[in-house]
Formats: sequence, structure tokens, C-alpha cells
Amino acid sequence: QVQLAESGGGLVQAGGSLRLSCAASGRTFSTNRMGWFRQAPGKEREFVASISRSGGSTNYADSVKGRFTISRDNAKNTVYLQMNSLKPEDTAVYYCARDPAQHGSQWSAGSWGQGTQVTVSS
Repeated sequence: QVQLAESGGGLVQAGGSLRLSCAASGRTFSTNRMGWFRQAPGKEREFVASISRSGGSTNYADSVKGRFTISRDNAKNTVYLQMNSLKPEDTAVYYCARDPAQHGSQWSAGSWGQGTQVTVSS
């Protein structure tokens, strides 16, 4: 079972930046699509961004386009989420996911990380 461990969360002022990292165990990282999701208090978990196996293709939620960048380093088994121009509404627990798949309005994944808290103050 591939395990995922997020890091890099914290408290930041609006307009600031954070870089999240997600380290994956195992030898199959380069064969997995990866994604970032977030869940705010009282809300459903929502898609943030995804990246293809090679890193050549990315997708973003409309709410973060132009502000967040997903990337990966297959040599380090790590996927990143660079978050710029942060807003209070970006406050959530951020999760990385291996091989995320959408089923209507729901998402599943081969593995989920434990999450890292991002808090943006106004």
C-alpha cells in the first residue's frame, strides 16, 4: 500500500504563499497520477489540482487557476502544490491523493494522505 505524507501547511496572511509537499512511499510513484484536494470545515472535500504521470499535463479547479501550481519530482517521489496570492477562503485541510478518479460529484483515490492544515488570515 502506497503511503502519502503531506507537509508544508501553516498559518499565512492573505496574499501570502505556501508550498505543500506530498512524499510517497514505494516504487510506483512515476506510474501514478497525483492530485491535491481540500476540505474546509462543514464542507465537502473538493478537487484542487491534478498532474499526469510525467508531469506534462495539469488540471486546476477554477477557484485556484492562476494562483496555484502543481508539480512533481518523480526522482524524489514527491508532488508539490505552490500556492500564491492566498485568500481566506483557501483555508482548509489539504490532502494529496494517488490516482484520483471522479464519479459524478464524488472522488475516490488509490491512497489519501493524512492532510495538512492551511489557514489564511485576513
